[in-house]
Amino acid sequence: MNELQSERRIALFQKREVRRIIHNHEWWFVITDVVAVLTDSVDASDYLKKLRKRDPSLAEVFKGGGQIVPPLGLEFKTAGGRQILQCWNTEGVFRLIQSIPSPKAEPFKRWLAKVGYERIQEIEDPELATKRARVLYQAKGYSDEWIEKRMRSIAIRDELTDEWKKRGVKEQREYAILTAEISKAAFGLTPTEYAELKSLKRENLRDHMTDLELIFSMLGEAATTEIARNRDAQDFPQNKTAARNGGHVAGNARRELEKQSGRKVVTRENYLALSQSAKKARALKS
Repeated sequence: MNELQSERRIALFQKREVRRIIHNHEWWFVITDVVAVLTDSVDASDYLKKLRKRDPSLAEVFKGGGQIVPPLGLEFKTAGGRQILQCWNTEGVFRLIQSIPSPKAEPFKRWLAKVGYERIQEIEDPELATKRARVLYQAKGYSDEWIEKRMRSIAIRDELTDEWKKRGVKEQREYAILTAEISKAAFGLTPTEYAELKSLKRENLRDHMTDLELIFSMLGEAATTEIARNRDAQDFPQNKTAARNGGHVAGNARRELEKQSGRKVVTRENYLALSQSAKKARALKS
Protein backbone atom coordinates (compact mmCIF):
# COMPACT_ATOMS: atom_id res chain seq x y z
CA MET A 1 0.00 0.00 0.00
CA ASN A 2 1.31 3.43 -0.94
CA GLU A 3 2.63 5.28 2.10
CA LEU A 4 0.95 8.48 1.00
CA GLN A 5 -2.28 6.47 0.95
CA SER A 6 -1.82 4.23 3.97
CA GLU A 7 -0.45 6.94 6.21
CA ARG A 8 -2.88 8.04 8.90
CA ARG A 9 -3.26 11.77 8.48
CA ILE A 10 -4.73 14.59 10.51
CA ALA A 11 -6.90 17.06 8.65
CA LEU A 12 -7.96 20.40 10.09
CA PHE A 13 -11.48 21.80 10.06
CA GLN A 14 -11.66 25.24 11.65
CA LYS A 15 -8.43 24.42 13.53
CA ARG A 16 -9.92 21.22 14.97
CA GLU A 17 -8.27 17.88 14.24
CA VAL A 18 -10.04 15.14 12.30
CA ARG A 19 -8.06 11.92 11.93
CA ARG A 20 -8.47 10.12 8.62
CA ILE A 21 -7.03 7.16 6.75
CA ILE A 22 -7.11 5.84 3.20
CA HIS A 23 -8.89 2.48 3.00
CA ASN A 24 -9.85 0.90 -0.34
CA HIS A 25 -8.82 4.10 -2.13
CA GLU A 26 -11.11 6.44 -0.20
CA TRP A 27 -10.91 8.54 2.95
CA TRP A 28 -12.32 7.16 6.18
CA PHE A 29 -12.75 9.56 9.12
CA VAL A 30 -12.69 8.84 12.85
CA ILE A 31 -16.32 9.21 13.88
CA THR A 32 -15.70 10.64 17.35
CA ASP A 33 -13.48 13.35 15.82
CA VAL A 34 -16.32 14.34 13.48
CA VAL A 35 -18.78 14.44 16.39
CA ALA A 36 -16.37 16.54 18.46
CA VAL A 37 -15.93 19.05 15.63
CA LEU A 38 -19.66 19.41 14.99
CA THR A 39 -20.81 19.52 18.62
CA ASP A 40 -17.83 20.87 20.60
CA SER A 41 -18.65 18.01 22.97
CA VAL A 42 -16.15 17.27 25.74
CA ASP A 43 -17.01 13.56 25.52
CA ALA A 44 -17.69 12.77 21.87
CA SER A 45 -18.03 9.02 22.56
CA ASP A 46 -20.81 9.65 25.08
CA TYR A 47 -22.55 12.06 22.70
CA LEU A 48 -22.43 9.40 19.97
CA LYS A 49 -23.96 6.77 22.28
CA LYS A 50 -26.84 9.10 23.13
CA LEU A 51 -27.24 9.99 19.46
CA ARG A 52 -27.59 6.33 18.50
CA LYS A 53 -30.31 5.91 21.15
CA ARG A 54 -32.13 8.97 19.83
CA ASP A 55 -31.91 7.94 16.18
CA PRO A 56 -32.91 4.27 15.69
CA SER A 57 -32.06 4.35 11.98
CA LEU A 58 -28.54 5.51 12.80
CA ALA A 59 -28.19 2.75 15.38
CA GLU A 60 -29.25 0.26 12.71
CA VAL A 61 -26.47 1.45 10.41
CA PHE A 62 -23.93 0.91 13.19
CA LYS A 63 -25.15 -2.68 13.47
CA GLY A 64 -24.52 -3.18 9.77
CA GLY A 65 -28.08 -2.75 8.55
CA GLY A 66 -29.68 -0.16 6.31
CA GLN A 67 -28.52 1.21 2.98
CA ILE A 68 -25.53 3.20 4.26
CA VAL A 69 -22.20 1.43 4.70
CA PRO A 70 -21.62 0.61 8.41
CA PRO A 71 -18.66 2.05 10.35
CA LEU A 72 -15.35 0.24 10.04
CA GLY A 73 -12.78 -0.35 12.77
CA LEU A 74 -9.37 0.85 11.55
CA GLU A 75 -6.08 1.05 13.42
CA PHE A 76 -4.65 4.36 14.61
CA LYS A 77 -1.77 5.28 16.84
CA THR A 78 -3.03 7.16 19.90
CA ALA A 79 -1.53 8.44 23.13
CA GLY A 80 -2.50 5.10 24.71
CA GLY A 81 -0.85 3.04 21.96
CA ARG A 82 -2.32 1.54 18.81
CA GLN A 83 -6.12 1.38 18.93
CA ILE A 84 -8.93 0.35 16.64
CA LEU A 85 -11.18 3.37 16.10
CA GLN A 86 -14.54 3.42 14.37
CA CYS A 87 -14.37 5.23 11.04
CA TRP A 88 -16.84 6.19 8.36
CA ASN A 89 -16.30 7.03 4.72
CA THR A 90 -17.65 10.25 3.22
CA GLU A 91 -21.09 8.77 2.59
CA GLY A 92 -21.35 7.59 6.18
CA VAL A 93 -20.21 10.92 7.59
CA PHE A 94 -22.88 12.73 5.54
CA ARG A 95 -25.45 10.40 7.11
CA LEU A 96 -24.08 11.20 10.57
CA ILE A 97 -24.30 14.94 9.92
CA GLN A 98 -28.04 14.56 9.24
CA SER A 99 -28.54 13.43 12.84
CA ILE A 100 -26.56 16.23 14.46
CA PRO A 101 -28.13 19.70 14.71
CA SER A 102 -25.12 21.94 14.28
CA PRO A 103 -24.43 25.34 12.69
CA LYS A 104 -21.17 23.81 11.48
CA ALA A 105 -22.96 21.17 9.39
CA GLU A 106 -22.94 23.05 6.08
CA PRO A 107 -19.32 24.29 6.21
CA PHE A 108 -18.28 20.80 7.30
CA LYS A 109 -20.08 19.29 4.30
CA ARG A 110 -18.22 21.65 1.98
CA TRP A 111 -14.93 20.78 3.67
CA LEU A 112 -15.71 17.08 3.37
CA ALA A 113 -16.52 17.43 -0.33
CA LYS A 114 -13.25 19.27 -0.92
CA VAL A 115 -11.27 16.56 0.88
CA GLY A 116 -12.99 13.84 -1.14
CA TYR A 117 -12.40 15.66 -4.42
CA GLU A 118 -8.69 15.97 -3.68
CA ARG A 119 -8.54 12.21 -3.14
CA ILE A 120 -10.27 11.55 -6.48
CA GLN A 121 -7.71 13.78 -8.18
CA GLU A 122 -4.87 11.85 -6.53
CA ILE A 123 -6.26 8.51 -7.71
CA GLU A 124 -6.47 9.82 -11.28
CA ASP A 125 -3.01 11.42 -11.09
CA PRO A 126 -0.81 9.88 -8.32
CA GLU A 127 1.82 12.59 -8.84
CA LEU A 128 -0.59 15.10 -7.31
CA ALA A 129 -0.28 13.37 -3.93
CA THR A 130 3.49 13.76 -4.07
CA LYS A 131 3.23 17.40 -5.19
CA ARG A 132 0.81 18.20 -2.37
CA ALA A 133 3.09 16.50 0.12
CA ARG A 134 6.05 18.59 -1.08
CA VAL A 135 4.06 21.83 -0.75
CA LEU A 136 2.91 20.84 2.73
CA TYR A 137 6.45 20.07 3.89
CA GLN A 138 7.71 23.35 2.44
CA ALA A 139 4.95 25.25 4.24
CA LYS A 140 6.00 23.63 7.52
CA GLY A 141 9.57 24.84 7.04
CA TYR A 142 11.37 21.72 5.86
CA SER A 143 14.39 22.23 3.60
CA ASP A 144 14.34 21.06 -0.01
CA GLU A 145 17.17 18.63 0.80
CA TRP A 146 15.17 17.00 3.61
CA ILE A 147 12.04 16.87 1.46
CA GLU A 148 13.96 15.00 -1.25
CA LYS A 149 14.99 12.38 1.30
CA ARG A 150 11.46 12.14 2.66
CA MET A 151 10.01 11.65 -0.82
CA ARG A 152 12.62 8.99 -1.51
CA SER A 153 11.78 7.27 1.78
CA ILE A 154 8.13 7.17 0.73
CA ALA A 155 9.06 5.55 -2.60
CA ILE A 156 11.22 2.94 -0.85
CA ARG A 157 8.44 2.23 1.63
CA ASP A 158 5.94 1.82 -1.22
CA GLU A 159 8.25 -0.65 -2.95
CA LEU A 160 8.58 -2.67 0.25
CA THR A 161 4.85 -2.84 1.01
CA ASP A 162 4.12 -3.76 -2.62
CA GLU A 163 6.62 -6.60 -2.24
CA TRP A 164 5.00 -7.73 1.01
CA LYS A 165 1.60 -7.74 -0.63
CA LYS A 166 2.88 -9.93 -3.48
CA ARG A 167 4.39 -12.33 -0.95
CA GLY A 168 1.24 -12.97 1.03
CA VAL A 169 1.70 -10.55 3.91
CA LYS A 170 -1.59 -9.21 5.21
CA GLU A 171 -1.97 -5.45 5.38
CA GLN A 172 -2.17 -3.25 8.49
CA ARG A 173 -1.47 -5.59 11.42
CA GLU A 174 1.26 -7.70 9.79
CA TYR A 175 2.77 -4.67 8.03
CA ALA A 176 3.04 -2.99 11.44
CA ILE A 177 4.76 -6.02 12.98
CA LEU A 178 7.28 -6.29 10.13
CA THR A 179 7.97 -2.56 10.27
CA ALA A 180 8.63 -2.89 14.00
CA GLU A 181 11.10 -5.72 13.29
CA ILE A 182 13.05 -3.53 10.85
CA SER A 183 13.05 -0.55 13.21
CA LYS A 184 14.10 -2.59 16.25
CA ALA A 185 17.03 -4.11 14.37
CA ALA A 186 18.03 -0.81 12.75
CA PHE A 187 17.64 1.58 15.69
CA GLY A 188 17.11 -0.59 18.77
CA LEU A 189 13.58 0.84 19.05
CA THR A 190 10.17 -0.08 17.69
CA PRO A 191 8.28 2.77 15.97
CA THR A 192 6.12 3.18 19.09
CA GLU A 193 9.18 3.42 21.34
CA TYR A 194 10.84 5.76 18.85
CA ALA A 195 7.80 8.06 18.83
CA GLU A 196 7.77 8.09 22.63
CA LEU A 197 11.47 9.02 22.65
CA LYS A 198 10.66 12.02 20.45
CA SER A 199 7.57 12.85 22.56
CA LEU A 200 5.26 12.38 19.60
CA LYS A 201 1.57 11.56 19.93
CA ARG A 202 -0.38 11.54 16.67
CA GLU A 203 2.44 12.90 14.53
CA ASN A 204 4.10 10.82 11.83
CA LEU A 205 7.45 9.57 13.16
CA ARG A 206 9.32 9.92 9.87
CA ASP A 207 8.24 13.53 9.53
CA HIS A 208 10.27 14.18 12.68
CA MET A 209 13.38 12.23 11.71
CA THR A 210 16.71 13.89 11.05
CA ASP A 211 18.54 13.34 7.76
CA LEU A 212 20.56 10.43 9.15
CA GLU A 213 17.56 8.80 10.81
CA LEU A 214 15.73 8.91 7.49
CA ILE A 215 18.73 7.52 5.63
CA PHE A 216 19.09 4.50 7.93
CA SER A 217 15.35 3.97 7.88
CA MET A 218 15.50 3.85 4.08
CA LEU A 219 18.47 1.48 4.19
CA GLY A 220 16.64 -0.94 6.47
CA GLU A 221 13.57 -1.05 4.26
CA ALA A 222 15.50 -1.21 0.98
CA ALA A 223 17.63 -4.05 2.37
CA THR A 224 14.50 -5.89 3.49
CA THR A 225 13.01 -5.63 0.00
CA GLU A 226 16.22 -6.96 -1.56
CA ILE A 227 16.50 -9.85 0.91
CA ALA A 228 12.84 -10.84 0.51
CA ARG A 229 13.21 -10.92 -3.26
CA ASN A 230 16.50 -12.84 -3.31
CA ARG A 231 15.25 -15.42 -0.79
CA ASP A 232 11.79 -15.53 -2.35
CA ALA A 233 10.32 -15.07 1.12
CA GLN A 234 6.70 -16.16 1.27
CA ASP A 235 4.00 -15.36 3.81
CA PHE A 236 4.46 -13.72 7.18
CA PRO A 237 7.08 -15.90 8.99
CA GLN A 238 9.65 -15.82 6.18
CA ASN A 239 9.14 -12.09 5.61
CA LYS A 240 9.52 -11.48 9.34
CA THR A 241 12.98 -13.06 9.15
CA ALA A 242 13.80 -10.97 6.07
CA ALA A 243 12.61 -7.82 7.87
CA ARG A 244 14.82 -8.55 10.87
CA ASN A 245 17.82 -9.22 8.64
CA GLY A 246 17.19 -6.10 6.57
CA GLY A 247 17.00 -4.07 9.75
CA HIS A 248 20.30 -5.57 10.92
CA VAL A 249 21.97 -4.30 7.73
CA ALA A 250 20.95 -0.75 8.66
CA GLY A 251 21.73 -1.34 12.33
CA ASN A 252 25.27 -2.49 11.60
CA ALA A 253 25.85 0.52 9.33
CA ARG A 254 24.44 2.86 11.98
CA ARG A 255 26.69 1.48 14.70
CA GLU A 256 29.74 1.76 12.48
CA LEU A 257 28.96 5.40 11.73
CA GLU A 258 28.42 6.11 15.43
CA LYS A 259 31.77 4.48 16.20
CA GLN A 260 33.59 6.52 13.57
CA SER A 261 31.83 9.83 14.24
CA GLY A 262 31.48 9.53 18.01
CA ARG A 263 27.88 10.69 17.78
CA LYS A 264 24.57 8.85 18.15
CA VAL A 265 22.21 8.74 15.18
CA VAL A 266 19.02 8.28 17.18
CA THR A 267 17.97 11.52 18.85
CA ARG A 268 15.10 12.87 20.93
CA GLU A 269 15.08 15.94 18.72
CA ASN A 270 13.16 16.27 15.47
CA TYR A 271 14.41 17.68 12.18
CA LEU A 272 12.46 20.92 12.31
CA ALA A 273 13.61 21.79 15.82
CA LEU A 274 17.23 21.09 14.95
CA SER A 275 16.95 23.00 11.67
CA GLN A 276 15.40 26.04 13.33
CA SER A 277 18.05 25.99 16.08
CA ALA A 278 20.79 25.91 13.44
CA LYS A 279 19.24 28.86 11.61
CA LYS A 280 19.09 30.89 14.85
CA ALA A 281 22.71 30.05 15.61
CA ARG A 282 23.83 31.17 12.15
CA ALA A 283 21.82 34.38 12.51
CA LEU A 284 23.50 35.18 15.83
CA LYS A 285 26.97 34.66 14.35
CA SER A 286 26.30 36.92 11.36
